[in-house]
Amino acid sequence: MSPNRVLRSPQRRRGARGVVLIDVLIAVVVFAVGVLAVMALQATAVQQSSQAKYRADATMLANALISRMWLTDRQVATLDATFATGGAGYDEWLATVAEALPGAAENPPAVTVDAVPGGPGAPDTARVTVQLRWKPPSSATEDPPNELVMVTQIR
Repeated sequence: MSPNRVLRSPQRRRGARGVVLIDVLIAVVVFAVGVLAVMALQATAVQQSSQAKYRADATMLANALISRMWLTDRQVATLDATFATGGAGYDEWLATVAEALPGAAENPPAVTVDAVPGGPGAPDTARVTVQLRWKPPSSATEDPPNELVMVTQIR
């Protein structure tokens, strides 16, 4: 073997060791960034899932009140006296809303019943507007409450 060849081999090996260490560090950084991205995605998915649950609960609560209205005589005066904000039926329903939706006690729902004139010889019908508001625990204090408005006509 020649003397030049013996001197070059150890130098090449020392340089290769540093390159492998840099490769490993880069791989660890890329992996860490990927893990952080997956964690952020998971947190967003959980938040959106809870938002969807609150919207579904609000829709079911509004439908429950409107269903109770359909079981009455469906006269505008009866609906207004019983189920509009402040009525006995409203107060019963309000307790269920406060249990099901977070922040609904601080943002109470509003229910209005308006008379819609019927055609010639037809009785008036009722247009009912149910407005629900809630504030999820994960929302910031300065954020406005979420809102669902359901409008239906009862004949």
